[in-house]
Amino acid sequence: MPKLIVSIDGVVIKELQLTKERTALGRRPYNDIVIDNLAISGEHAVLHMHHSGVEVEDLDSTNGTYVNGKAVQRQWLHGGDVIELGKYKIRFLDENEAEDYAKTMVFKPGMVPPPLPPRNRTTPVTAPIAHANNPTTDGGNACIRVLSGAAVGREVPLTKVVTTIGKPGIAVAAITRRQHGYVLAHVEGPDTPTHNGMHIGIEPVPLHHGDLLELAGTEMQFLQN
Repeated sequence: MPKLIVSIDGVVIKELQLTKERTALGRRPYNDIVIDNLAISGEHAVLHMHHSGVEVEDLDSTNGTYVNGKAVQRQWLHGGDVIELGKYKIRFLDENEAEDYAKTMVFKPGMVPPPLPPRNRTTPVTAPIAHANNPTTDGGNACIRVLSGAAVGREVPLTKVVTTIGKPGIAVAAITRRQHGYVLAHVEGPDTPTHNGMHIGIEPVPLHHGDLLELAGTEMQFLQN
């Protein structure tokens, strides 16, 4: 199946296989891909999957839909094309490239994968957030332990490239597994996470065993073996 890789500021936050004839993107919670950002319209764009390929259609959004930097109304997609909605970038992978991405792609965990080599083509082609595949790293086993709220005591294993935490629409952060450990980054919402009592900025913050985190009123602790 074709696949979408969603990123913001170079950090992969979602990964989704296209399995439906119509996949909606927008800010409203009923969309298939929800991007809770004021730059995104409630019903921003839609992907149409046909036997001959996939095309993207802008739904008269306020800020427009772009493919490879050019504004489009409706356009066929080729493997490796990048759809831009506000600050969000969505890499489209056709079926062959999606398989290559899953099996053979090697890239810095948590970062946007580089373009795949061009192929000969005869036809153009929710927390509700999906995650990328596990990388091979030396980061060790790690988890987040919830210290407050209804889920106090719960531990969330960090087994994916990207694990999102927080509340969509209020505050969302991402914990990304990299070659030599984990980093915390703010994804969306006015409420930035705190790291050992200090609000983080725009740059990812390295995490160490025992660090205390707080986001959207929930206290957590980063634990690593």
